[in-house]
Amino acid sequence: MKRLLKKLWEDESGATAIEYGLIAGIMAALLVTALGGFSDKLSGLFDAISEKLNETTETIKKSSNDGGASS
Repeated sequence: MKRLLKKLWEDESGATAIEYGLIAGIMAALLVTALGGFSDKLSGLFDAISEKLNETTETIKKSSNDGGASS
């Protein structure tokens, strides 16, 4: 019985998977925290891109409705 307990105590076969799981969890938490700090700036960036795409779409629609006769 003592030998079996010693063998179980020294068995590290699952330790690597647990360590990788902990590292992945810590990295995910750090990413969420870091990106949370930039959320306002990212939101502003995506709003600006969306606005430019909408303007371009409207310009293309007007150009195609005019028969392509723009200056």
